[in-house]
Amino acid sequence: MTSVAISVDDVTAAYGSKTVLDHVNLTIERGASFALLGPNGAGKTTLLNILCTLRRPDSGRASVAGHDVVAQPTRARQSIGVVFQDSSLDDRLSAWENLDFHGLVYGLAPKVRRARSAEVLALVELEEWRDEIVRSFSGGMRRRLEIARALLHNPQILFLDEPTVGLDAQTRQRIWRYLDQLRRERDLTVLTTTHYIEEVESADMVCIIDQGKIIAQGAPEELKQRHGNRWLHILPKDDLAGAAILARFPNAQPLGSHSLALPADDDAVTDAFIAEFRDSLSEIRFQAPTLESVFLSLTGRELRDRADGQRDAERAAGKRGGRR
Repeated sequence: MTSVAISVDDVTAAYGSKTVLDHVNLTIERGASFALLGPNGAGKTTLLNILCTLRRPDSGRASVAGHDVVAQPTRARQSIGVVFQDSSLDDRLSAWENLDFHGLVYGLAPKVRRARSAEVLALVELEEWRDEIVRSFSGGMRRRLEIARALLHNPQILFLDEPTVGLDAQTRQRIWRYLDQLRRERDLTVLTTTHYIEEVESADMVCIIDQGKIIAQGAPEELKQRHGNRWLHILPKDDLAGAAILARFPNAQPLGSHSLALPADDDAVTDAFIAEFRDSLSEIRFQAPTLESVFLSLTGRELRDRADGQRDAERAAGKRGGRR
């Protein structure tokens, strides 16, 4: 068995005249936890679709578990499990029926389906609800069931596209506990896209993609040392104060909710800013080098500057009641 789980060689992809992947190259080792970070429209989902055999690259080559995604799509699909950003469960069926149908699709024998379904339901702590209709499940329960389904056929690689978006912190923590356990026990390779950057602080490798190009890649600490800056996060009292700060410090980065981020590695510049503008600020805080600051330094954006639809989905999920 090869030590390389995922290989992407000079892959390009476009929709009409818009290039969404521009000569992307990646190598992911078997058993690694790999995080793919990027703002909306960066090309993350297109790359995942190519690796999941849902879309062909316009040029270049990609393989998963040693199988070319274009020349050997069936063998590639047998090697992967996928948790999509949007739920793909049949909510008219029970949890057990969703798993059983997935096992049928993958050609698992009845005895194997029963054993594996019981095993993955236990893993995600849903045995008690195995015969409940999925429509009655909370968002967190559905996501846990989707993870169970993705693992049913014992894949070598697990793709997670925004697996915890809209979920409460407790459920997110529980899901990552399951995944860490699986990686240790089964040498499972996990590729994740997420807007919750704190969730990938412990990943083996982090890749930042923007406008279809990979702009940085490495272990989290390595990226912090290489690209991480200290930032001063500020909230001006009003728009006039914000405009004055941007005019005086053009390297300040506008963020969401009218806030700004100013590079703070130069103490003299920071002291001069505070002396000049402290009476015009509602809030001020320092941020030490983090993956978030790496992302901000490289892209000029916060990772959580995401689309309105995604924010709406999170708000809706937060308002839903029901089981956890």
